[in-house]
Amino acid sequence: MSDTATTSEFGTFDAEGNYIPRAITENNVNEVDLDAAYSQSMVTVEDGQLVEGTVVKIDRDEVLLDIGYKAEGVIPSRELSIRNDADPFEIVSMGEVLEALVLQKEDKEGRLVLSKKRAQYERAWGKIEEVKEADGIVKGNVIEVVKGGLIVDIGLRGFLPASLVELRRVRDLQPYVGKEIEAKIIELDKNRNNVVLSRRGWLEETQREQREEFLDNLKPGEVRTGVVSSVVNFGAFVDLGGMDGLVHVSELSWKHVDHPGSVVAVGDEIEVQVLEVDLSRERISLSLKATQQDPWQEFAGDHRPGELVYGRVTKLVPFGSFVQVGDGIEGLVHISEMSAHHVDLPEQVVTPGEELWVKIIDLDLQRRRISLSIKQAAEGGVVAAEYQEHFGEHAYDDQGNFIGSDYSEGQEAWEEYFAEHGGDAPVVVADEDAVDAAEVVDAGEPVEAGEAAEVVDAVEPAAAEEAVPAVEDVPTE
Repeated sequence: MSDTATTSEFGTFDAEGNYIPRAITENNVNEVDLDAAYSQSMVTVEDGQLVEGTVVKIDRDEVLLDIGYKAEGVIPSRELSIRNDADPFEIVSMGEVLEALVLQKEDKEGRLVLSKKRAQYERAWGKIEEVKEADGIVKGNVIEVVKGGLIVDIGLRGFLPASLVELRRVRDLQPYVGKEIEAKIIELDKNRNNVVLSRRGWLEETQREQREEFLDNLKPGEVRTGVVSSVVNFGAFVDLGGMDGLVHVSELSWKHVDHPGSVVAVGDEIEVQVLEVDLSRERISLSLKATQQDPWQEFAGDHRPGELVYGRVTKLVPFGSFVQVGDGIEGLVHISEMSAHHVDLPEQVVTPGEELWVKIIDLDLQRRRISLSIKQAAEGGVVAAEYQEHFGEHAYDDQGNFIGSDYSEGQEAWEEYFAEHGGDAPVVVADEDAVDAAEVVDAGEPVEAGEAAEVVDAVEPAAAEEAVPAVEDVPTE
């Protein structure tokens, strides 16, 4: 046997052939130090602590993360991302090293519960607060449309209100999903986990020069063409090609407007007049009705006090009734001007929807008020020009007073009757009431055949039977 020791992977032999076992470790520890060695090799964790680990398993409901603890940590799927219903397989991959926050050191099942989402929050809040203090800009992808706006991924869930997405309000937010946007932080509350963003604020800063130039070139009194961009309860916003201006509901029409949507709609192209330009607040006040004919000016130009006009009762009030005498023009008939006799309530004389003649007794253009009278209209007077044209000039005297017509449809009916049956028109004088009735018919008021029969019916029944043929025999239209 050789004098040199023979080596083996299992050990060695000395010169005498004795086996010497292979050394297992160079730095062995005794039993007292073994527990300490185990403790040093494992991580200690506490609730709220940030830890780092490696993804060792991915399931639909959870991800297992090895952080060097006595057991793998569990990240529930809802704690993987700020996106709702995110797919774990799209968020993480096997072997990926990531950061997580300890939610529970040990739940009721003895598991270590972690959150990747909360760890992102902790890191993001520090950056977000720095950006807010510096009045800076954040970037992020739009991940969701919610009620009232958008959710933007800026490391945490930032809320972007719909009114702050663009310079003008956007109705359809869906096209923004998946797009990267830049925005300013306008509100930050860590306790409530609340971050409010404004993309409009960023746009206003980047387009400030263009807006200032646009406002400088815009002068009150100018008429501009624009497109209605949005309709709200208090008016309508109009895009003038560079900025939006507001047409207040009171400036939409000369008539009363219940809601702006009854006058304009989004997308309408309209002409508006510039009322005011506020350079400091960058606001433009517009008027739609200023580009239209003022019905009060038109009415005042065509009518004078003392004229008779035809109107419709629109509303009754304790002190009288309102009568519409033109398009968007209403006047008041005071209760003292409703009748020659005493009137306690307006409904004793008129009813809503009733059409009648009224006389203009006062016209105040500056206050836009018209005083009317039913009582004085009954006394006669000059009929307004538009009604003279309607009834024909032959129905009025030289002063414009209504004198009736020599020809009516009722007279035509009687003429057709006598042409068929022969004879002259009957004349009946039964009593004073009958005479009055005859005078009414002879006054030349246009009456229908049926109305003529009703007048004759006012006479004593017996006399009427002798004097007038049966009503069914009277020709009508």
